Amino acid sequence: MFSVTARRLSARMSTRPAVSAPYTRAVVSAMRKLYPDALADKSFDNTGLLLEAPFDPLRRQMNSVLLTIDLTAAVADEAIERNDSAIIAYHPIIFRGLKSLTLADTQQQTLLRLAAEGISVYSPHTAVDCQVGGLGDWLADIVTGTPIKAAVAAAAASSAAPTPASEMPPAASPYKREQPLATPSSATSEYPFPEAGQRPVYMLQHHPSQLSLNAQALTLASRPHKRYPIIPTSVPGHEGAGMGRVVRLAQPVPLPAIIDRIGLGLGNPKGFPIAIPQGRQAADMMIRTIAICAGSGAGVFAELDKRGETDIDLLFTGELSHHDALAQIERGRAVVCLFHSNTERGFLHGVLKPQLEETIKQEWKALRAEEREKHQKAADASNSNDDENANDAFLEALADESVEVHVSEFDRDPFGIMICKEN
Repeated sequence: MFSVTARRLSARMSTRPAVSAPYTRAVVSAMRKLYPDALADKSFDNTGLLLEAPFDPLRRQMNSVLLTIDLTAAVADEAIERNDSAIIAYHPIIFRGLKSLTLADTQQQTLLRLAAEGISVYSPHTAVDCQVGGLGDWLADIVTGTPIKAAVAAAAASSAAPTPASEMPPAASPYKREQPLATPSSATSEYPFPEAGQRPVYMLQHHPSQLSLNAQALTLASRPHKRYPIIPTSVPGHEGAGMGRVVRLAQPVPLPAIIDRIGLGLGNPKGFPIAIPQGRQAADMMIRTIAICAGSGAGVFAELDKRGETDIDLLFTGELSHHDALAQIERGRAVVCLFHSNTERGFLHGVLKPQLEETIKQEWKALRAEEREKHQKAADASNSNDDENANDAFLEALADESVEVHVSEFDRDPFGIMICKEN
């Protein structure tokens, strides 16, 4: 039962203009600072604040954010149970125009439940793909072993034009692993990967997207290379940004070496699909130029052909259709696919979570100072108990300094692999 004061405050708040929770505003500001909406491909994408839940002083959310690739019912349950303020869903749950919001549609049902619980939803999608140091560079870091900071510095210094401007020097990798697979000798050799007898033996498993990605590993030596976006953007101040990445290694390496890097960088899954040309063996294929695209890569890779860049040896993506894969191997190229979202999910753990924690702290500190002053002045000037109670509710929310960012434990790619158990 609500107290008389709570009921009066609720009634009063219902006649006031709805506003976002202050912490949610700090989260949105942090995301826009890290991954500006101007970088998103608005020709098809739907990014930004997709669901803005109004602030409810009677049921204040925790100062916590949930990161996920896909916003499913299970992920929504997770956010509701923890009382999160916002969900950062990489893929937009609202992709096309809605003519209604009803409980008959499962995605609309999720949105309605979240709105009722006071949880907002933000989707960055292609802004993350394009940003320098974003998802495209993270995947490029995996195949090259180059730290993200080095990738950001080099990409920012290089031209956004298709012709690469600089070559990255070898560097120690930021990814750590509990038990490195590389021996000291192999880490410094011309073939800086585990010896054949030490290489991971890939076997199939259920839902590789749910592997623990907190202990990723690339303890192997970095490969000198050049990189540039496949589809450059023209956003001022974001030179080097764009969709996809092309990596040109200084020296070619065997395909199994690249596969090792991908496996280590994405949590060491027990198996993933590859396609190689008829009559070729993976161990015999030498790879120098790699085209990379998170998620579904066909449309982005097509831009390379339009430009006449035909010297691609390997396509690394989340998914490629049957016919697209056939066309690529007929041209002598190899294809590595991880299932769509498995090329994206590790980014949440490895990059976005620490990035967002730090940036929200900065935004939340600034917003708290600004809003406290404003609401204190409003409280001092008010002659209404209801207005005073409403301002007190905002001031109480602003008094909480905590910042939490969580990665969903229930988010996963819809596809898993069934394993035939041996007797």
